[in-house]
Amino acid sequence: MKKGTKKLPGSSRTESGRRLRTRNATLAYFRRHWLFYAMLILPVLYYFLFCYRAMPGVVIAFKNYNMFTGIWDSPWVGMEFFKRVAQSDPFWRSVRNTLVLNILGLVVGFPLPIILALFLNEIMHTGFKKTVQTIIYLPHFISWSVIGGMMYQFFASSGLINTVIKAFGGEAVPFLTNKPWWVFTYFIVGVWKSIGWNTIIYLSAMTGIDQEIYEAARVDGCSRFRMMTAITVPCIKGTIAIMLILAVGGMASIGFEQPYVMQNSTVMEVGDVISTFVYRVGLEQGDFSIGTAVGLAQSAINFVLVISANAISKRVSGNGIW
Repeated sequence: MKKGTKKLPGSSRTESGRRLRTRNATLAYFRRHWLFYAMLILPVLYYFLFCYRAMPGVVIAFKNYNMFTGIWDSPWVGMEFFKRVAQSDPFWRSVRNTLVLNILGLVVGFPLPIILALFLNEIMHTGFKKTVQTIIYLPHFISWSVIGGMMYQFFASSGLINTVIKAFGGEAVPFLTNKPWWVFTYFIVGVWKSIGWNTIIYLSAMTGIDQEIYEAARVDGCSRFRMMTAITVPCIKGTIAIMLILAVGGMASIGFEQPYVMQNSTVMEVGDVISTFVYRVGLEQGDFSIGTAVGLAQSAINFVLVISANAISKRVSGNGIW
């Protein structure tokens, strides 16, 4: 407080009363919505037990780990396993395949849920809209083991698609054994499974757009396509930016289930990715230190990519995660 100024009478009581009201309002809010916070218990426990509690295990990457002596009693070897990984041809092959599949998914697969959400948002018939949404959402809830069986029923040399092709006089297409065709099939199956779930995110963002903006545009004579491009897309650009940042941040990693289910010995040159390389070396061959070294390097690269993508997005569009 400056010299010569006096504290107003009752100001302390007013400030205390304000803090008390804020605290009471916060407690009332928690009591009213306690069920939502209770639902967070299991996710928090999951991340604590399987992510944060396991973090000290990254030191395995710098040790010659022996399961019988334990993590802390195993000898330190420094960067030895990182050097071995850097000199491994199968590792660099898996890096190349991971980047190719992720870039393909980013360039071609990323816009598809946005386009689908834009057109779904324009459907006026509620029943038809809900039916389409249900159909495209369902694949997300099917496990990859089931999809693997379905995939072979459709894409195998004696599968449904090749049976139809041969019925019209064509030759069977080696979807699962020819390398370029395998990449195409991988992309199609991945988009089919994920496009509906990703569409939900953009449709949710569209529900927050003020409908009065659309009404004003209709009065001005704007077509539905013009409203889509001039109103809807700009209003969800923040969501698009966040999803793009997360997609770019995951460029150095790829899911394990789809590559593992779809790959076979004839397409390993294009189908072996980092996650399957870590599984093969770390679990099948028991070289846990190399597997941990690859995973640690992968996480570090993804971290740098997320930071860089967020900075570029904020500079270009003004939108970012933080």
